[in-house]
Order: sequence, then C-alpha cells, then structure tokens
Amino acid sequence: MKTIVTTLAIFGLTMASQAQEKQIDSLEGKKIVLDEVFVSAIRANSESPVTFTNFTKEQIKPRNLGQDIPILLNFLPSVVTTSDAGAGVGYTGIRVRGSDATRVNVTINGIPYNDSESHGTFWVNMPDFASSTENLQLQRGVGTSTNGAGAFGASLNILTDGISQDAYGQISSSVGSFNTLRNSLKFSTGLLNESIEISGRLSRISSDGYIDRASSKLDSYFLQGTFKDDKNLFKALLFGGHEITYQAWNGIDDETLATNRTFNSAGIYTDENGVTQYHHNEVDDYKQNHAQLLYNRTFSDNWNGNISLHYTRGRGFFEQFKEDDDFDTYGIQPINVDGVAINTTDLIRRRWLNNHFYGTVFSTNYSNEKLDFVLGGGWNKYEGGHYGEIIWARFANNRDYLDRYYDDNSVKTDFNIYAKANYQIHDKWNVYGDLQYRTVGYTANGEDTGIVDDNFNFFNPKAGVTFDVNTNNNLYFSYAVANREPNRNDYESGSPKPEKLDDFEMGWRYVTSDIQLSTNVYFMKYVDQLVLTGELNDVGAPLRANVGDSYRLGLEIDANISLSEKFKWHPNIALSTNKNKDFYFQRDGVLQNLGNTNISFSPNFIAGNQISYLPTSQLQLSLLTKYVGKQYMGNIDAESSVLDAYTQTDINVTYEFELNKFVKNITISGLINNIFNAEFESNGYFFTYDDDFSVPDVITTIEGAGYYPQAGVNFLLGMTATF
Repeated sequence: MKTIVTTLAIFGLTMASQAQEKQIDSLEGKKIVLDEVFVSAIRANSESPVTFTNFTKEQIKPRNLGQDIPILLNFLPSVVTTSDAGAGVGYTGIRVRGSDATRVNVTINGIPYNDSESHGTFWVNMPDFASSTENLQLQRGVGTSTNGAGAFGASLNILTDGISQDAYGQISSSVGSFNTLRNSLKFSTGLLNESIEISGRLSRISSDGYIDRASSKLDSYFLQGTFKDDKNLFKALLFGGHEITYQAWNGIDDETLATNRTFNSAGIYTDENGVTQYHHNEVDDYKQNHAQLLYNRTFSDNWNGNISLHYTRGRGFFEQFKEDDDFDTYGIQPINVDGVAINTTDLIRRRWLNNHFYGTVFSTNYSNEKLDFVLGGGWNKYEGGHYGEIIWARFANNRDYLDRYYDDNSVKTDFNIYAKANYQIHDKWNVYGDLQYRTVGYTANGEDTGIVDDNFNFFNPKAGVTFDVNTNNNLYFSYAVANREPNRNDYESGSPKPEKLDDFEMGWRYVTSDIQLSTNVYFMKYVDQLVLTGELNDVGAPLRANVGDSYRLGLEIDANISLSEKFKWHPNIALSTNKNKDFYFQRDGVLQNLGNTNISFSPNFIAGNQISYLPTSQLQLSLLTKYVGKQYMGNIDAESSVLDAYTQTDINVTYEFELNKFVKNITISGLINNIFNAEFESNGYFFTYDDDFSVPDVITTIEGAGYYPQAGVNFLLGMTATF
C-alpha cells in the first residue's frame, strides 16, 4: 500500500499529510507546503473513497494570463464553463456534472466563499486570484464534509500561496484580443530568521469583452504574513477586489444570434429625438474585502489542530436606466403635466448590496500508521442589506435624490460539526466514515429577499471503503447524503423545499510511472432537487424550482499518459444521463405528465483533451480541446430550448529563459483560444408563458430562448519576469 500512496503522491494525488513535508521548486523560490495543514481536514487523498482531481500552481501557470478560475478549470472532467462577456474576463460561471455554481461548494483555506444568500460564487470579485493560488482540489459529487453550504455537484477548495523559502519579486503582464490587458506585481521577503515571511500581489485587469460594451475594470490585492516555529504556524491574510463590469447578462434571441452575435441590449433607451442610445454607466460596481487569521498547532507527532477567524466585507451596486417605468414600483405619486396625467417616467436606479460575513472554522486531527481522524466544524453569520436608490428621474414628484424605494435586511447563521475517520483494517483495506450535523437559520424581510423566517437541521452521513488491489491499483466505493437549504431567489419565487441527495460513487485508480488513470461511476438520487428552470429574474440570475424525484447517472474517465519523454496526453470523458422523473408541466392550459425528462443544463457527454509536447525543459506546446454535448435549457425537452453541442480548441505555448542574473528568469506564454473560430453558445435561458388573448377562450403556451455567444478565435500573450 505504501508503494501506491507514494506513486500517487508523485503524480498529483498526494495526501495532505505527505504534502506538508514536501518542498517544491518553483520560479518564485522554494515553496514549503506546510500550509496544507489548513485544508487537510476537508481534502480527499488517495485512500479516500471520493472522486477528486488536484490542480497545482504549475498546472495553472501556463494559461494564467488574466482569465478567471472557472475558465482555467475548463478542461477538468465533467466541467462546463461560460463567460457573460464571451472571453473569460468579467462574469464567469462553472457547472460540474450538470450542477450549477450554487451547488459547487467553494472554500479558501477551508473558509466558505459562496455567497450565503444566493449560494453563488462571483469570481469577478477576486480577479487574478489564480496568481495567489498554491493548489486546489475539485471533488465531484458530495465529497467529504466541508464548511459552508453542502455540495450537490462538487466541492472546490483552494489553498492560497505557500510559504516561500527565498525572497523574490515578479512582474507579469499580458495583452490580448478585445483590448485585454493584465498587469501584476508580486513579491515575497522569503523566510526571515527561519520563521517570518511577508508576501503580496497587486493586479489590474481590463478588457472590452467580446460582447458589445461588456467591459471589465478589475483591481485586486493579496497580502499575507506568516510566522512559524517547530509547533506553531500563523497566517494573516488580507485580499480582495473591486470590479466595474458593464452588464452583459441579457443574452440575445435566435434572430439576433443569426445577425448580430455581439449585440448587448443592456442600457438601451430611446432619447427625446427618437434616437437609440445606451446608458454609459449600466454597470455592476462592487468591492469585496477578506480578512483571514489562520492558526495551526502541532501538539505531538500524532495530534495537530487548526482554528481560523474570518471576516468579509462586501458593498456595491448595479446601475440601470429604466425607460418609461411605472411610478408604483418606486412609490412615486402620479402627477399632472400640462393637463396630462403622468404615472410613468424614465429614471436611473441603483440596487445595492451591503453585507458582512464573519465566523470561525476549526478542526483537530489525529493520525498514526492506521488511523486518520478529524473532528471539525464552523460557525458563520451573514448580515445583508439590500436597498434601491433613484439617482435621477425625469419626473420624480415626491421622491428626492437617493431616496430608497426599498430597504430590506437579512440574517443567516450556519453552524456545522463533523467527525470523519479513515482506518486501515488490513494491508489492503481502508474504511471511511464521516458524520456531519448542520443547522441553518435564515430570516429576511422584503420583496427583494422574500419574506423568510426559516430554520433547518441537517444530518449528512458518509461512508466508504478503499481496496488496494496491488501496488498499481485501488478500488473504492462510497455512499454519502447531502441536504441543502433553498437560496434567496428560491424564496423570492415561491415556497421552496430543502433538497436531499443520496450519492453513490464507485471508482478505480491505476498508477504506473507512465500512466495515471482514474475511472468512476456515480449515481446521484435527488428528492426535491432545485433545478434550473431556464428562466432568469430581472437581474439576470437563474431561477430554480423543486422537481420532486430526479437522478444523475454517469461514468467519468480521467487519464494522464506519458507517451514518451517529450509527449504527454491528458484525456477525460464524462458520459451521463440526467433525468427528472414523472415531470409535470402545464402546456396549453392542460397539466401534462411528460414522463422522464432531461434535467436542464446537463449534457450527456463532455470530453476534454490535452496533448503536450516538451522538446526541451524550457519549451512546452499544448493543444487543448473541449467538447460539450447537446443541452436542454429547460426541463420539458422542448426543441426550442436546445443549446447545441460545441467544440473549442486552444493552443498554449510557454518558453522559459533562465538568466541566472538580477533577472533570474523570464517566461513567455501565449494562448490562442478557439483556433478554429467556432461559433458557439455555452449558456442561455428558456422561458414559457401562456397567451390567452390571441384566440378567445384558447390558451397557448409560448416558448422563447436566449443565448450567450462566446468569442471566436482570440489570443492572450504574456511575459513574467522573476527577480
């Protein structure tokens, strides 16, 4: 068993306890990955009966030219990504096994990142965060117990930069299509007196976007201080960002898709002369700042413990020009102008978020040759303010500048505690158990948040077994339960139920010096799953609804193959069937049982492929291809809701100059996206409504769809100099 664990560690499936002892050389000085202790409690390893993929800093680096983390993860198994602006900068999204971002549990150093109310992850608030990421792990399915909302599609836990033994400075710049520009400064003092390190990063990214006016102006920072001695490790982190992004969440219809793929209707209005105009400031403007204090204590060779404190401050607005809007929406009294009754007006409004998120996560770990035991948990609280302001109106009457036309508040508390153990009962057998109790309280008081006063108590057990066939093969099987509460939009849309998932995972891992293969079969059985309906609310957020019984059944294969010393091949495929059982829908005024229908945004076939050629140690050329099969954007299998299959192929080239002078090395990276200039849409929406006016006494169900086109061939070119 020790042989297979060692081999897995070499090829990126390393156990957290082993990673604490390893030292990895990088362009930024020697990294001491002692920091793994902060995520070891929630990460899987080669003896865990969990389906996962590790993604390291070295794997991120060649394509890290300013695009968001979801885009960098695009070629992982069962992953589908999208970009509102069409080129990977600005608002981006990720789906795993057909589950949208609200079901992907994200933690940073073990601390929850998903928004407490929407459950979403807004990577635009942390631009260039990949440049401060040491490694990450994507667990597909329920995975291990973690902090924050439970995982229904995947868990993504991120470890930020490790401690650098040596001092360095780094300047990175990249330019690309659509006037994309990224500049980044990074530094580390190195380990001073063998105990203290200070490091940081400043970044700025701007882009016009592929879609009209879908511009992004993104600033971010990252600062951390570290102290370590023989038994203690302290890390204090401050990081955050400020994004100003022109809205591009409206999408376009079929006709516009055929004639003007880059059209953006956001901000459109007609001036007094009948000329079409676009509001110059139809933007999302948001700041988010994070503070984390992490502490690890080693009590003995077998015991260590972690405790972390965190605080996140978010505030910002999105601005909209509203043409001929009703007075009633804003509490404006009707007026009479030149004898004409006026009850609508053009106006500019801002809808604000003003929130605080704080709490603690903790764990203690005991390990020996046979047992790895973790006891952990967390308590977190969210306080959110939601309000709307009118900053200009053609007819304001009783309203003043910055009057709030709604002012809502919400509070959410989340406590969880878990115990998990992996025990070697035989040289070849390991058993795994994981029990989590989670309690959630959520109150909200307004139209924008829903009227909510709800409490949930969830019990999430997990169990599994791993069998080491020999030094090259192991097999695993697991069963896990997850429960999740509805999000804010679910409450706003109606009276949602919490959802439950039973997840069965069975896998085989095969490892030799030339081949690393991971194959797994999963069956995810849902009760009251909150699936995407295909519709959007008035701010472009996807709407969901409970669908009763549903399931996802799939096969995933992921391989890393050394064809020779110079050629590497990394293919993966995901085959699945994703069904709502006995789905009911009211069509043409009649409630119909449509039988088993496809779950929205769940392609049955996803494939990724990367072939790399390394003619020298300095040069790497990679060809990357992603295929995403046909998807339905609704749950009624309507042909008008189909999102066509698509293929995207990229070329990535990196070359490193070793200088061994004041400038230690220079790395040139180039990325050509979508080299075959394919026209495709990676996301969209679908809606239905009943038309009972066209023909008297006849109800006809009308269907419609919208799409988010992605850019054709485009490029990014970057240079990084390390001092």
